[in-house]
Amino acid sequence: MTHSPSSGAARRTVVVTGGGTGIGRATARAFAADGAEVLVVGRTAETLAETAAGHAGIRTLTADITAPDAAARIVAAAAESSGRIDVLVHNAAAVLPEPVGSLTCGHVQTQLETNLLAPLFLTQTALPALEAAGGTVVCVGTAATLGCRAFPGLSVYGATKVALDFLVRTWAVELAPRGIRAVGVAPGETDTGIGERMGWSAGDIARHQAAAASRTPSGRVGRPEDVAWWIVRLAQPEAGYTSGAVLAVDGAASVV
Repeated sequence: MTHSPSSGAARRTVVVTGGGTGIGRATARAFAADGAEVLVVGRTAETLAETAAGHAGIRTLTADITAPDAAARIVAAAAESSGRIDVLVHNAAAVLPEPVGSLTCGHVQTQLETNLLAPLFLTQTALPALEAAGGTVVCVGTAATLGCRAFPGLSVYGATKVALDFLVRTWAVELAPRGIRAVGVAPGETDTGIGERMGWSAGDIARHQAAAASRTPSGRVGRPEDVAWWIVRLAQPEAGYTSGAVLAVDGAASVV
């Protein structure tokens, strides 16, 4: 389903954090293909430029979302053309694997600031623009934290994603009187390129993905486009009665 703006109608304005790679890149491109004006935010100008290449509806903003002025900069940049933000996608995340015995303040602080505090304060700053548009907040979590499951070696990362799911449910209730929805998407094992960025070898990545596919009823790992498709659909006006839900996109891995 494509929502191209009619003549004289404002295009939807979408913000995607962590838009330089993986799910963020696929999401930005999917929204642009759907007729939206998309602002992709990330720390690396080169990868953001790759996301935007060939997509006229995508603009870029190089920013560290944990910086004190980042939320104000992002909202100002997103709203400069229309004064509104229709969809805010919190996709940026820091993943620093360490067992609890090896955690440092730096490991913990980086993940808390990136995965939890930055989305919280960016949402807060964007509330007037979201309210003007009757907008939607989408938080990208992980299916690994659904139910009563453990996440050895990734306790802080998992804890931040559990917290993000709780924010989705709470914001759905708090912000409903303002006409704002909140939803979450919880991807399973997805080939986002994070292994390469963490310095894994091609062999390590292949073995990891093969093991993940063997545990997944669908028999494969996900693609960024699998997740992006659902993010776009959950943010459509037709999904307006959906709020507070966190949708697993994981090939049924979280229910076995």
